[in-house]
Amino acid sequence: MELLLILLIGILYASGIYLLLRRSMVKVLLGIMLMSNGANILIFLLGRITKGKPPVIDEASKIFTDIYADPIPQALILTAIVIGFGLQSFAIVLLKRVYSIINSDDLDDLNTPEEEDI
Repeated sequence: MELLLILLIGILYASGIYLLLRRSMVKVLLGIMLMSNGANILIFLLGRITKGKPPVIDEASKIFTDIYADPIPQALILTAIVIGFGLQSFAIVLLKRVYSIINSDDLDDLNTPEEEDI
């Protein structure tokens, strides 16, 4: 299971970096989304996968010897998902606004001054 997740993280990072190096703004946004998903899975993997165990320890037990899930990576991933969704929604609105102004999603068109259009 962990090897499969490691391969998935590598594929997500590689495809995210590949898309970040493209000239289209949509592909750059998709690359950011893939890399954020890869980072979330990486945090999940570093938190040690424990199947079927709750992240809460009973108050009655003084010494806990059983395996339990660590709640910190789960909270970090949940926070990262919410922040990533906010970033993606802002980027989509910004991309739509830029496309309506310059009628292109090519990043090289953003660098040209307006005098060259005449």
